[in-house]
Amino acid sequence: MIVEYNPFHNGHLYHLQQARKRTQADVLIAVMSGNYLQRGEPAIIDKWQRTKAALINGVDLVVELPLATAVEPADRFAQGALAILSQLGCSALAFGTENEQIDYQAIGQRLATLPTRHAYFRDYKQTYATQLNQYYQDTLNLNSDAPNHLLALSYATSNAKLAKPLKLIPIARSGAQYLDQELNGSAIASATSIRHLVTAANFSHAALEKVVPAATYQSLTTQPIMNWATLFPYLKYKVESSSLFELGQIYQMTEGLEYRFKKVVHQTANFSELLRALKSKRYTYTRLQRLCLYVLLNIKQTEITTTLERSYIRLLGFNKKGQAYLHQVKQDLEVPLISRVDQEVGGENGLLALEVKADWLYEQQSGCAQDFGRSPIRV
Repeated sequence: MIVEYNPFHNGHLYHLQQARKRTQADVLIAVMSGNYLQRGEPAIIDKWQRTKAALINGVDLVVELPLATAVEPADRFAQGALAILSQLGCSALAFGTENEQIDYQAIGQRLATLPTRHAYFRDYKQTYATQLNQYYQDTLNLNSDAPNHLLALSYATSNAKLAKPLKLIPIARSGAQYLDQELNGSAIASATSIRHLVTAANFSHAALEKVVPAATYQSLTTQPIMNWATLFPYLKYKVESSSLFELGQIYQMTEGLEYRFKKVVHQTANFSELLRALKSKRYTYTRLQRLCLYVLLNIKQTEITTTLERSYIRLLGFNKKGQAYLHQVKQDLEVPLISRVDQEVGGENGLLALEVKADWLYEQQSGCAQDFGRSPIRV
């Protein structure tokens, strides 16, 4: 499975139960984003708390999706996650979708073998996401507007390009939709609505208990909550204190966006205002949100390139079944398997240099160690 668990809720529990039932899998492995997520935001609780919740509720092994692919558009996110699952010898991928009747295996083969699509994306007045959705509609008669559907198509395409593609197991979402803003009274709520709930003043603990497992409830009520409201002052300081040249070196800072950052940042009082001030027809809010995260974490193109050139698998947690599986496959792994971070892997030139650098800010805000001194969670 490819997951974020932001946070782990009853819908995720349903998904993993269905995954085990439909695949009859011996081991359930989750590749999970770390402390920063695909849409360009900090995880509401850290990767260790989310790993613990996943393991308690039925996942056997959790490994981290590196930042260099975790905070990227759907196609790169999918490619990075599937590469890890392939390395671990997985035979099937279970994923959520709005339509489980679609033959993703066949569609993936078709998308993977089509001629280059670059010529299709030449309308600079439209966002890439808009053009991509139009491409899917025109060539496959598919609408990828739904977030999970777009990810599913990306999984299918990346999977088809593997030397040994995994069997794809689409599972229809149950209950709330991904971007639903409010709770609907059901035991299954969207992650978005849960995040809105716990960041509200004097929120209902009873409402939270209804939609998340006990482990998540405990984390959300005892651990520091992270979001852009927490980090915005640091982003604002970073933009104000950086030169135009320095901002121009940030990953994905294209077409003079550094000038726009400098122009509008001092006029904004919160993160939402900044996004609205940066917004144009050329860029989606998600694209700009990811860019803001790159700015905050001072991530440069060279760091992304270096990280992508050096593959590894980092363990976040496992149970006895997951541990036994690791012993079975680790001799055949073609990339390093990292369970603890020391100066060799976490130093300036180490495999986890980018991860450690990014996690430092999260660690300072949460008060919980994220890399050095941490061992995989065991349940």
